[in-house]
Amino acid sequence: MNDRASAHQPISHYTIDYVELYVKDLETAARGWQETYGFSVAGESTSADHHGVALRHGGITLVLTTPLSDRHPASAYLPAHGDGVADIALRTRDAGAAFAAAEAAGARALRKPERHSGDGPRASALIGGFGDVVHTLVEREPGAPGGLPAGFTPVAGEQPSWSEEVGLLDIDHFAVCLPAGDLDTTVRFYRNALGFNEIFEERIVVGAQAMESKVVQSPNGAVTLTLIEPDTKAEPGQIDDFLKNHDGAGIQHIAFSSDDAVRSVRALRERGVRFLKTPDAYYDLLDGRIEPETHSIDTLRETQLLADEDHGGQLFQIFTASTHPKRTLFFEIIERQGAGTFGSANIKALYEAVELEKAGQHGLR
Repeated sequence: MNDRASAHQPISHYTIDYVELYVKDLETAARGWQETYGFSVAGESTSADHHGVALRHGGITLVLTTPLSDRHPASAYLPAHGDGVADIALRTRDAGAAFAAAEAAGARALRKPERHSGDGPRASALIGGFGDVVHTLVEREPGAPGGLPAGFTPVAGEQPSWSEEVGLLDIDHFAVCLPAGDLDTTVRFYRNALGFNEIFEERIVVGAQAMESKVVQSPNGAVTLTLIEPDTKAEPGQIDDFLKNHDGAGIQHIAFSSDDAVRSVRALRERGVRFLKTPDAYYDLLDGRIEPETHSIDTLRETQLLADEDHGGQLFQIFTASTHPKRTLFFEIIERQGAGTFGSANIKALYEAVELEKAGQHGLR
């Protein structure tokens, strides 16, 4: 941990090293990610307390962990939340400095910095985030590829040929549901403890439901969290449902980026991924709102992709139907053609689609 950050290389310039999900059935979960989303096994780890598998697709590394004893934190997480995101590991140039800065700013210090040997990270530390989600601070040799946590053994294997057809690139952002009253506190945590910037905020009203949202992002733009809390003065809605079913704050969805969302959606659908159906009227109205540059409205209607634009360009996105037993976790495919925002005009369309699904009018595509 001697690679000290300078003013030109601040420790707050984090990137996503890996995302860890706790799962009850490791074999089934890993097979699902491989067969439907095109991930390949990159590493494995087994101890008396856990069994883990690291999966990789493009620049994305997902670590799936199941507990083998009550000593592992997954043994408490799973009964409360079910399968879900437990750790967003942040790569930093100096894990010790990042940990010290976060702790000084009030972050929960869960594991002090420690050095590691082998081919994995050279150091790591652990701090609390929101709810039961934590952040492992990962330090690797400059220029070293990332993705495998300490204690994992690399697994040599070829990437499935159809992963290129799916074409996922990286993690664009996370959507986080927070209890009412926690939004500003969480924003302050990421600003003070990790040096993130608040880059966007809005109030979203959908019928009688309403929510407040703020977006925090690392200074280099590599890590983005969309933080959402319900408005208690409005009628209870989907955010309230998440908080009830998940038993508190947590990750609602992960957005995976693609350079061709049409190709990705078609490939994923062929492999069994189900997406929320967009109301047909959305595309009738879209023609007067946006002139899509890379995909025709007919193609968007066929694939059910949503479209939006801002001062920087356009974006195309779609959300999967949740297969979680508690309906608390789903995923997004997003293609950015210059747009830097998050499809605010599409939030209502997403809510309408979810409400139709909840009412039994599934129309999943």
